[in-house]
Amino acid sequence: MVELKHVSKIFQTADGDFQALKDVNLSIPDGEIYGIIGMSGAGKSTLVRCINMLERPTEGEVLINGQNLCTMSEKELRQQRRDITMIFQQFNLLMQRTCLKNVCFPMEISGVPKAEAVKRGMELLELVGLPDKANAYPAQLSGGQKQRVAIARALATNPKVLLCDEATSALDPNTTHAILQLISDINKRLGITAIIITHQMSVIEEICSRVAILDAGVVVEEGSVKDIFANPQTAAAKRLVFPNSDTYAEHLKTNRVIRVVFNGGTSYEPLIASLAIDCGIKANILGAETKNVNGQAFGYMLLGLPENDAEANKALAYIRSREGVSAEEVPDYHA
Repeated sequence: MVELKHVSKIFQTADGDFQALKDVNLSIPDGEIYGIIGMSGAGKSTLVRCINMLERPTEGEVLINGQNLCTMSEKELRQQRRDITMIFQQFNLLMQRTCLKNVCFPMEISGVPKAEAVKRGMELLELVGLPDKANAYPAQLSGGQKQRVAIARALATNPKVLLCDEATSALDPNTTHAILQLISDINKRLGITAIIITHQMSVIEEICSRVAILDAGVVVEEGSVKDIFANPQTAAAKRLVFPNSDTYAEHLKTNRVIRVVFNGGTSYEPLIASLAIDCGIKANILGAETKNVNGQAFGYMLLGLPENDAEANKALAYIRSREGVSAEEVPDYHA
């Protein structure tokens, strides 16, 4: 269990104190893939560095399986960090070392005999799908291959927690998907807790079970990925889940606009056609971002309703009555 209790972090700058984190409280069960998401400057990287104590919180506690890292000495922390490893956006491989020697490096520092380290290193390269790159250098690898080596290196000390700080941000979509699937596979096979730090909702949606949304150093929303994706409550969550809805809304020419959110109902039911047939009401589709996941619909649609209030209210009530669908009015658009 990873627990953050009332964690705050203040940096002293030339312009005065800057509070990067404000009273953060999180509980992450063992073996979970947990997401922490926010826009640039939200405090994500500071938070992940507080989890492994590369940054000491100004206030609060960080506990791993009940042990308070904030009270540990530097020597005790070095030992503890073997259980909490990290992969980064830029891979941070040692360019003068082969892939195998990069993977073996943490074991060398820990005093593992060379033969044992090499054997373990090869096993880990096999695990990440790169046994043939043992003697290659990082400069000879693609971005995805570099990140696989970085993951293998992070696993060298048999950690309990893997911190992923924007680990896929430098990769193309196909490579991102492959790396996320690798992390998911490692989580299932080894039972490692993975904490995913990202600004991309698609990353969270693909492999995380729960997510915390960070905004200006504050956790503004926390819960299951499905619940937050289906029905975000805060402005920060809505910006992440519905990134283009405000852009669409700025150009609308209608008096009533609603955001329809699809949260797992059947993707084969024609909502707009049913509205027209059952209620005799035509709605204008102003924008949409939806996807079909195993026959279930997720995403959102912006609809312009009739100017007649009675018809608009009838349409809204009809849509809200549909299973797997929720709807809310968008009052802050500019007609």
